[in-house]
Amino acid sequence: MSATSFGASSANVSLGRVARYLRTESGAAVLLVIVTVVALAWANSPLSDAYFELWHLDVGFDFGPLGLHMDLHHWVNDGLMVVFFFLIGLEVRQEFAHGSLRDRSRAGLALIAGVAGVVLPALVYVLLVGLAGGQGLHGWGAVVGTDTAFMLGTLAIVGPRLSGQLRVFLLTLTVVDDFLAVSIIGIVYSEEIWVVPLLIALASLVALWWLGRTRQWRAMPYVLIVIVLWLATLYSGIHASLAGMAAGLLIPAYATQRHGVVAARQLFRDFWQSPSAASARAVDCGLSRGISVNERLHEFLRLPTALLIVPIFALANAGVDVRGGLLAEAFGSPVTWGVIAGLVLGKLLGIGLTTLVAVRLGLGRLPEGVGVGSVFGGAALSGIGFTVSLLIIGLAFGTTSDLGRQATVGVLVSMVFATLLGWLIFKVAAQRWGEKTADLPMVLEPPVDPEIDHIRGPEDAQLTLVEYVDFECAYCAHATGSWDDLRAHFGDDLRYVVRHLPHHPHGPIAARASEAAANQGMFWPWLDFVFTRQHALEREHLIGYAAELGLDVERFIADLDSTAVIERVERDFASAVASGAHATPTFFVEGRRLRGSYDARTVTAALEASRRGTRTQEVPSLAGRTTG
Repeated sequence: MSATSFGASSANVSLGRVARYLRTESGAAVLLVIVTVVALAWANSPLSDAYFELWHLDVGFDFGPLGLHMDLHHWVNDGLMVVFFFLIGLEVRQEFAHGSLRDRSRAGLALIAGVAGVVLPALVYVLLVGLAGGQGLHGWGAVVGTDTAFMLGTLAIVGPRLSGQLRVFLLTLTVVDDFLAVSIIGIVYSEEIWVVPLLIALASLVALWWLGRTRQWRAMPYVLIVIVLWLATLYSGIHASLAGMAAGLLIPAYATQRHGVVAARQLFRDFWQSPSAASARAVDCGLSRGISVNERLHEFLRLPTALLIVPIFALANAGVDVRGGLLAEAFGSPVTWGVIAGLVLGKLLGIGLTTLVAVRLGLGRLPEGVGVGSVFGGAALSGIGFTVSLLIIGLAFGTTSDLGRQATVGVLVSMVFATLLGWLIFKVAAQRWGEKTADLPMVLEPPVDPEIDHIRGPEDAQLTLVEYVDFECAYCAHATGSWDDLRAHFGDDLRYVVRHLPHHPHGPIAARASEAAANQGMFWPWLDFVFTRQHALEREHLIGYAAELGLDVERFIADLDSTAVIERVERDFASAVASGAHATPTFFVEGRRLRGSYDARTVTAALEASRRGTRTQEVPSLAGRTTG
């Protein structure tokens, strides 16, 4: 290989690693820091005039008597950022549909902490600025919001090594936080209201609601109406961020249903047997029908928003010219300190103390694995306001006014303080209270025991895969065919273990039935047989299956309700809880829980990585996990 080609190959590998890192939350946070530094450097360089002239450049279009003209800064804040708030709305709807906000105790705690995390920072700001004379009092909204993406990215860098449960808790409360912040923007910081555009905006919201009610699965009708809603909101005088959030909340979200997956598989089979443009289009439509339009839009917008829209916003808003004594002026300004105190102390106490008190009063419960120290560390990181804070500063003061620049300095300084405070709290929590993680357990407990567990394959195989199953789960390995792919790939190098985690209506009795079959040496034939009949798992169906498989039916019926069988299933369930398995399917590769996707290709890659002595990198997403 030539030196040139070797160098090109190395460069491609490096670029690939950078691209993969930027797709992670910590990578997106680092990118945002870099862009912020670039904006500050540009605004304080000899080319600073070019920086400010760029964002004041008039851009617009005319269409007959209608037209829209704004400077580039407003196109970013009132245009691109609508996508950011639309994405937040999509996430809120997902959390209510099949995420953490379905759990009343967790949702109640998040609601209380989220409200306190808005109210207390605002009170701190009003108190400090009010005592200093009141100039800049109307900028109190700058301290109410949290930059969700920046905060989660920072958590990935300075937080516990495993922080999945803390991440879910913080995401849930920032959902409430962001909703209130956007509502404040729309209500408090909107300009004069124009009735006709407002009526058009309301009609657009009704149209979105109607599309959701009729289960319209195509994304384009929603997108077109959202564009109309955005334009109408701009002309009405209400800040467009409220339109983005409201639109996202109205895009329907629902868990993937088995019948949709089965229908898509049949369409793909038709395409496989007779490839054509028509059958390809049918496959595309079938796949789209199987996933809610909310999740499809979220997946489409997530990376562009994190890697393009938010960095552009940072570039347009973080550039503050601190020359000419601005820093000294800012640190002598009550507005600057009001922002710092509101974001850093207000968020810490508002979220941390309120959560602690609410739990003590029985108003909610913390996620499993999350301790008090982790809560306060996360509360400190919630003081990273950035996106929402800079947006409100622009609305309240204008970015070029003295108060606006002082408040912007406060936001940037509070980011540093909040990050350092969060890091310090996490360190103390780990060293003093043993809170080294803030996640569900990752290690299989108890380990595989050949005397107790159901094992398929050689007991001394090189690799071990454990799956927690529910016989009614549509996505377990035997229901989807993943197990066949894994067995074909690994052969006798893999032993496969099944444990019970019944959580569907027919799950408990189906699990007991499998153990009754196991008492007659028929666990694996039973498992293969019943996973093809998930639609019929009533007691009489299970007894019929026992007869079809040639079991001793009387013994099967006696064992079905026996104490030994019930305790066997309960032991597996307790093992699942102790191992951090709360949904099916959950896989353990060589005794460690596999996070993220669980298709055959991903599980195969994890097993191969374990065989090589490496681990695959998991990239968390904001969307909740769909389970069968």
